[in-house]
Amino acid sequence: MWLALITALALASPTRHPIEIALFSALAIIQVIESRAVAFASTEGRVIPNLLKLCIGYLLVGYTGGVTSSYYLVLALPVISAAATLGVVGTIVYTLLACCVYLSFLHPYFIDWSQWVLPQDQIRELSLRVIFLALIGFLAYRVAEAKGEEARRYQETAEQLAAANQSLKEAEAAVSRSERLAALGQMSAGLAHELRNPLGTIRASAEMLRKSNTAGNPVAAELADFIASEADRTNSLITRFLEFARPLEIHAQKADLADVLDRAVEQFQRGVSGSRVSIYKNYSPDILPFPIDAELMERVFFNLITNAAEASPPDGAVTVKTRPAGENAEISVIDRGAGIDPKDRESIFNPFFTTKPEGVGLGLAIVSQIVDQHGGTMSVESELGKGSVFRVFLPMGGSGHRS
Repeated sequence: MWLALITALALASPTRHPIEIALFSALAIIQVIESRAVAFASTEGRVIPNLLKLCIGYLLVGYTGGVTSSYYLVLALPVISAAATLGVVGTIVYTLLACCVYLSFLHPYFIDWSQWVLPQDQIRELSLRVIFLALIGFLAYRVAEAKGEEARRYQETAEQLAAANQSLKEAEAAVSRSERLAALGQMSAGLAHELRNPLGTIRASAEMLRKSNTAGNPVAAELADFIASEADRTNSLITRFLEFARPLEIHAQKADLADVLDRAVEQFQRGVSGSRVSIYKNYSPDILPFPIDAELMERVFFNLITNAAEASPPDGAVTVKTRPAGENAEISVIDRGAGIDPKDRESIFNPFFTTKPEGVGLGLAIVSQIVDQHGGTMSVESELGKGSVFRVFLPMGGSGHRS
């Protein structure tokens, strides 16, 4: 289109002189490559084609009659380009340059004022032409500004839609996980109740076998002990299934988060014999007591600390950190262990998912369930070979944050 329009200008010339054709051709080439050349993409780069168009316009107007040239509006091209790309300062600068370039043809070098007189009506005509250049520049700037504002609004809308879409995906994932948890919980409860009775019979039979082993058969005694211990282990597993399936009852009372975390750390240190993992505490003093079920949350933090310790190398370190995050209390459990495989990251809170050889896969599922019942959320960040960060966000109800 640029080539067609500028070619039409050249063809409309009364003289169609080769120099005019050459100047029009140069103008067309610059106008076409301006938006395509990488060198002209930056703010500094955009100055170059505008200056070239101004120079070509100067030569074209000067060659075709100076102030009387019909092509004086060619000087508006660099003004419009500057308005579209260089902002208000660029628009003012190029408007003034275009006006000065046009008025420079009044210099005695171009006009012999000893033989020519400028009538009053011609002065008004020159003034109108200069004013028109300024009007074109201002109008182009306003249009470019309106388009830029519209583009910014579209960008903001797109970002809001992307954020809303991400929130929707997270909500859908949470609903889907809740549905899976509910279905698996119901199934676990049914299976657990059905297995409890035969397990009791197996356990009682093992006891009777042990007591009836009057001949002192060591193999029979060993088998009886094995059956009893496996029955006890299975019964413990069923108890955990029932805990997962049973609806949680939250008894929230104001509690000091630091005290709850300290009890979880002490429970870990008492219960894990031989662990050489160091626990570091970094509690924020800005978190005041707020309503939580201290017993259940202690269980949450104990599980997270235990998992972090198990993932840590010998003589490793686990950091427990708290800080206010808006209306929430953020609790982070940080380890420097092996990290979590990205393909497993979405599944770690699902029940019965585990990467441990002897794991059941209910620990993090129960933790997530307790946090959900408190109205909180959980997140995990992990990098293979560098460790993981589990974050728990608990609502403080507006009263647990010291400003």
